[in-house]
Amino acid sequence: MDRWRRRLTYYLLALGIIMLGYAIVYHFGMVVYEGATDRSFLRSLQFVVETFTTTGYGADAGWQSPQLLVLVMIMDITGVVLIFIALPVFVVPLFEAAFSITVPTAIETDMSDHVIICGYTPRVETLIAELESWEVDYVIVEPDRDRAVDVYETGHTVIHADPESVQGFERARIDMATAVVTDTSDERDVSIVLTAKEAAEDVRVISVVDEPERSTYHRLAGADTVLSPRELLGEGLATKLTTAVTTDLGGAADLGEDFEIAELPIHRGSDLSGQTLIESSIREQAGVNVIGAWFHGNFETPPPPDTELKQGTILMIAGRSSRIEALKEHAVSDVRHFERGKTIVIGYGEVGHSAVDSLEDAGVPCTIIDRLDLLDVDVVGEATDPDVLREAGIESAHTVVLALPDDTIAQFVTLIIRDLNPSIEIIARAEGSETIAKMYRAGAEYVLSLATVSGRMLASTILENEEVVSLDAQIQVIRTSAPRLSGHTVGDAEVRSRTGCTILGVEREGDVITDIQPDLRIQADDWLIIAGTDEDTNRFTELLSVE
Repeated sequence: MDRWRRRLTYYLLALGIIMLGYAIVYHFGMVVYEGATDRSFLRSLQFVVETFTTTGYGADAGWQSPQLLVLVMIMDITGVVLIFIALPVFVVPLFEAAFSITVPTAIETDMSDHVIICGYTPRVETLIAELESWEVDYVIVEPDRDRAVDVYETGHTVIHADPESVQGFERARIDMATAVVTDTSDERDVSIVLTAKEAAEDVRVISVVDEPERSTYHRLAGADTVLSPRELLGEGLATKLTTAVTTDLGGAADLGEDFEIAELPIHRGSDLSGQTLIESSIREQAGVNVIGAWFHGNFETPPPPDTELKQGTILMIAGRSSRIEALKEHAVSDVRHFERGKTIVIGYGEVGHSAVDSLEDAGVPCTIIDRLDLLDVDVVGEATDPDVLREAGIESAHTVVLALPDDTIAQFVTLIIRDLNPSIEIIARAEGSETIAKMYRAGAEYVLSLATVSGRMLASTILENEEVVSLDAQIQVIRTSAPRLSGHTVGDAEVRSRTGCTILGVEREGDVITDIQPDLRIQADDWLIIAGTDEDTNRFTELLSVE
């Protein structure tokens, strides 16, 4: 606003000088060339004002001298130019300011125990969704006004303030906040961490780094937790290739040391491939529960019983470790032998390096492609060149891990790979969640988004009392009472059909029952350990946990 006022002052000053100059010249011309010796200067100034405002010339019209005619034409042009300058520079912004949305510059409610999010990026969208599902208040601190308006119009809680200033954090009520999250750039995040600690030394600060080697500087600045989602993204891609992803339940529920929740991919040639979920009899034969399943990027929980299990399907299962290991023998193809050159990793950046490390730890050798001649890179060249892919053995490979940072290039490479080897298994990364659907359409079997991983990591860190089981699916494991189920058997309760949740265990008198049979009768003092999406667990609480 100050800048606008300064422009307006300069404009009016220049306009006054120009009009006064023209009035002097016009008055001189009228006296010398038109013989109007008795004319006052004020009358000449009035004529200039009428000319510049296009309101008319009155009695002065009809000049005889060519000098005055030329002068009037110049004044006409000058007036029109000044009007066109004023419209976009002053008038339009004035109307825009009058009708624009006003974004708050400070929290206007008695908000407390909230999360302060510095900046709005696609990577925090998942975090916001998670916080909203758990009814945790948050506020986004956005220094760019236009960006703040856009976020405000989406319905998010946002204030227009600078997170690199103490005043900005004070407006966000940092003294009442439970945590500060910053995920902008590695350099700017350090400044935000320092400012947050200056504003409230005891507040918990969580920062996200793109380059893991910079984590030290974030900790030196005062960050309590530093997350590196790119490393975890590489590990996640690798685990889809090797075996199930086992997730520690942490403090969410104590089901015993040998109880696991895992993601289990169905590989080409496995015993389960081609069967429907009900035909596989996983629950009856393997003794594990299927909580949900990924079907080409779409997560369904609970999965439909008549769904066919195909290559690329990923089951989320829960059960005893020994039973999960036995199930792996059926899910993983017997002919899936990993040889040098049969597994290819494209892109040897942070994500690709992490994926290769995880594959080596699992005893899976791989061929690495990168456009730079780095250490351990087997084939140097652009992945968009089919000859480079052929040199790496793409036509005979079983699986390729696509770890390219550019989503557009990754989609193009996916199409090339699918053309060269129609039966290959493609596991890919994506920067933004909005490109996942296109990656699947291009031919990828599994796609994991960096934005989703970042958001889930942040949510898991902030919600310490609730374990976020999967980084790419909003599955929660919670311990809750269910007084409305007292006296009913598990089969009669129909928990899955009514809420979408799966009962993993029943805690009774200090012991946990994990072998859940339909005839197990729920008692009044029982605690149930259930798994489901945020929406499903909320529905369970509303329907069954309240008397």
